[in-house]
Amino acid sequence: MLSNIIYVIVFLILAFVLSIAVKAITRGVEAKQIIKEEKNLDLVNETKSENLEVINQIRDLKELFDNGTIDEDEFKKAKEKILK
Repeated sequence: MLSNIIYVIVFLILAFVLSIAVKAITRGVEAKQIIKEEKNLDLVNETKSENLEVINQIRDLKELFDNGTIDEDEFKKAKEKILK
């Protein structure tokens, strides 16, 4: 009878320890996914800011072309240089 009670207590302790281990592993996996998503978001934001910079440069170049400050050949060369 006493040995059965000890077995039940040991089983409950092991179940508790296993549940804590599963929770810890789950949190670790979730944290790793969050970090990965943040890195991807940073890359996307960096790419967007680079794209905006290129768009602004081309817009300024187009404005110079429309004003007659530069001719069509200069515009095309400068645009190609920006896009490389």
